[in-house]
Amino acid sequence: MLAAADRSNVTREAAVLARAGSVGRVRAAGIALAAILGAAACSGGTGTATTPPATSGLASIAAPATGTPGPSCACSIVPSSSAAATQPATPAPNLTIRPGTVVAWGDDSSNQIDVPGGLSNVIAVAAGDEFSVALKADGSVVAWGGENLETQVPAGVKNVKSIAAGSAFVIALESDGSIVGWGDNSNGQLDVPANAKGAIQISAAGGHGLALTSGGMVVAWGSNANGESDVPAGLENVIEVSAGYDFSLALLQDGTVVAWGDKNPTDQSSGVAKVPAGLKDVSAVSAGYYHNLALKSDGSVVAWGSNENGQSTVPKPLANVIAVAAGGDFSLALTSDGHVVAWGGNGAGESTVPKSLANVEAIDAGGSHALALVSGS
Repeated sequence: MLAAADRSNVTREAAVLARAGSVGRVRAAGIALAAILGAAACSGGTGTATTPPATSGLASIAAPATGTPGPSCACSIVPSSSAAATQPATPAPNLTIRPGTVVAWGDDSSNQIDVPGGLSNVIAVAAGDEFSVALKADGSVVAWGGENLETQVPAGVKNVKSIAAGSAFVIALESDGSIVGWGDNSNGQLDVPANAKGAIQISAAGGHGLALTSGGMVVAWGSNANGESDVPAGLENVIEVSAGYDFSLALLQDGTVVAWGDKNPTDQSSGVAKVPAGLKDVSAVSAGYYHNLALKSDGSVVAWGSNENGQSTVPKPLANVIAVAAGGDFSLALTSDGHVVAWGGNGAGESTVPKSLANVEAIDAGGSHALALVSGS
């Protein structure tokens, strides 16, 4: 992890790349994390790949086309110390997870946790509202779930090194620093500005996108109903950006955080764009629908914003965290030993981490589902 004391001695791009490698979430570079070696399936019990359930549950790599049933699931709540325990009890699956698999759990109403069978060589994952995206080592992109164009990857998309998923659209950062997008464009979220060329990191949420250029400039486009695309004047020394539903975050080189947007706060969103006083030594940020997570250099986590389902109540004790992901109304943390901790809303099982999930190298949180990339080594 890039400690706060080291930030002033590295370049902006190096800081982004260092975090992408040490934190375990590839959002700024295509760092090879794992290769998918096997296939399995589980959706709140037993099932087949050819008849995916219409309810919530869990799925890893989808079963072969022959429709081989997935393993059965045992019951418990994970983690017991989290706010998810206050939600309706959802069985925690206990399945055999092969090294190198992408694992998904939570809502499956749009088949977003039905990972395609045979998917291999994945290096990064991104979760949208009701769909999922995977980046492969060869620079190609695979998407599944959803109900619109967001999972129809355009022909010719290649040499991608980073992906980001919004509500119903995807943006992909290519190796030459250009950004391509597909899916919903009702708010101009696919109309990437020319000055975003040369980006080194991207983020997307709701109906807007963010890009961080090698010169430290933040570019925003798409929806701006609440000022989420109004980048503050004079913003500089940025090393990471994260898009929330109708607001945005920027992590500065000195370990502080800047937020903007949410100009018309509701009871649900109130405070999401107000960074807690004294917050410092931050090494990574993640913006959710109406709450935020900040990972500090000591491995602790700070949350703020909506807490109606406990998504901003960080479990205690929680330490040695190397990555965080904020979703709809739930939160994820990846610890240095490769385990995932979840808390907050659990109506679709999104905060019920599979018991046997281990050796995780990357995570992301969608509307009501979660993705994890398991080490292939």
